[in-house]
Amino acid sequence: MNKKAKRRLVVVGGIVVIAMLVIVAIAGSGGSASSLSIGDVLGGGYEGKKVQVSGSVVADSLTSEGSRAIFEIAPEDGDAAQELTVSYDGALPATFGTGVVAICTGTVTDGMLNATEMVTKCPSKYESAEGSLTVKGLLDQGEAMVGKDTKVCGYVRGDIQAVDADYRFEIESQGATLKVRYDGGLDENIVDGCAVVITGSLGEDGTFTAAEQPAIDEAVSE
Repeated sequence: MNKKAKRRLVVVGGIVVIAMLVIVAIAGSGGSASSLSIGDVLGGGYEGKKVQVSGSVVADSLTSEGSRAIFEIAPEDGDAAQELTVSYDGALPATFGTGVVAICTGTVTDGMLNATEMVTKCPSKYESAEGSLTVKGLLDQGEAMVGKDTKVCGYVRGDIQAVDADYRFEIESQGATLKVRYDGGLDENIVDGCAVVITGSLGEDGTFTAAEQPAIDEAVSE
């Protein structure tokens, strides 16, 4: 083999080696996240690493900093004292709320999980509307119903709002509409046109606050 051919072989070999190193580096930096418990992350040793952690959203922990949502998650069936702070830059899904299981993927920074991905799990709930008031029936009684435990039924009208909005959605029945507040997660099947049954109380401002997850009317849904 002459010198020219040897030089060409060396150059080609060098290019192949460099390409392989680049591929390995890219694969290493974008590797899959390690699935960890909240206790694992709080125990340290994962700073700067990509991880996936799941836990129940802690009540009254949601705040915001610009476009970022900051909240706490705790073990689903473990030590409630173990709470991990999650920072998530993205739109909160309608199913997000207190007690909902959030599966968060991101990088650990200063003991906080900076999540770039999040999915939620919220169990479905069905209930009969029997014994409940219509929206019109509730509002017709006016101030007499303010603050009282009540079950009201109706059809969802319009879009579902995020948990940090002024209200989550509106329902309508017998021509009357009612705004509903709820700080927990909503079943993903609760959408515009869905028949729901809601247990809670009417506020002085005319908004109904749900005390538990609004239920889908089983008689209409079947």
